Amino acid sequence: MGDLVDSMLDLMRRLPPTHVEENVASLVAMCPDYADDLLGSVDQPLKVMTDRATGKDYLACDYNRDGDSYRSPWSNEYDPPLEDGTAPTPKLRKLEITANEAFDTYREMYYEGGVSSVFLWDLDDGGFAGVVLLKKILNATAPGEPSGSWDSIHVFEAAERGRQAHYKLTSTIMLQIVDRAAGARSAKDAHSTHPKAHTSSSNNGGNGNGNGNGADAKREGEVSLSGSMTRQAEQDFPLQEQASHISNVGRMIEDMEIKMRNLLQEVYFGKTRDVVFDLRSIDDLEKARRQRELQKELVGFIKR
Repeated sequence: MGDLVDSMLDLMRRLPPTHVEENVASLVAMCPDYADDLLGSVDQPLKVMTDRATGKDYLACDYNRDGDSYRSPWSNEYDPPLEDGTAPTPKLRKLEITANEAFDTYREMYYEGGVSSVFLWDLDDGGFAGVVLLKKILNATAPGEPSGSWDSIHVFEAAERGRQAHYKLTSTIMLQIVDRAAGARSAKDAHSTHPKAHTSSSNNGGNGNGNGNGADAKREGEVSLSGSMTRQAEQDFPLQEQASHISNVGRMIEDMEIKMRNLLQEVYFGKTRDVVFDLRSIDDLEKARRQRELQKELVGFIKR
């Protein structure tokens, strides 16, 4: 069992992250007996669902799934309806409602839109665990406009130790960005200089022969960047009352998201930019070399 699940997870790590949902569905169809193990181990983009009772949107993932149904944090009901679905105890449900209201404010502060959901459940050792979900989708408003999505999954465990509480946090961010501006510019330039020219640069499966059609033709010149990042943290906080769990976890998640956001911008995107510039310079390299030599000469004159 373990070897088969490990092989499936190893395969998922090598497949394009943009198709993770389709790939997981295919593996589940081939090995239905291991569906729970696979779904519980692979992070997938969060699904947006609407609570039928309240009309509010919420996020669906493996943590609020029971069979083929998903529990709403607003009404505590399953969709499709499930009579004996797993639900938190009344005490934990009260904390869950307060947490959803708090993180709804957090979402509006940092995301200015999107959807958030919080789900809690009891642990056998007397503590409890939960997951905070955040999702923001950027839709292209016109041809050539960029699109993308941001998914945050923060899973935590809380263990009370007298007037202190110990928290373990595992945060995963899934980011997908699609830039069609390069393709639109290339097509425009090609049309203006050579009316019969056809752009065929694409990292998403263009056939490269200049005669693409259908979906391939629409994706020519499209640049897609996607991936996920996971980080962990542990911390102790004072516990004055039950509601203190919300502020404590909120502080940890806020700090973690800021760190991971900076890592994405400075390390990952910055490194990608450096690699691209090393492969192909925008400016004339000979011109840049002459400028460097001139700078050295000026520095030499100054030192004299």
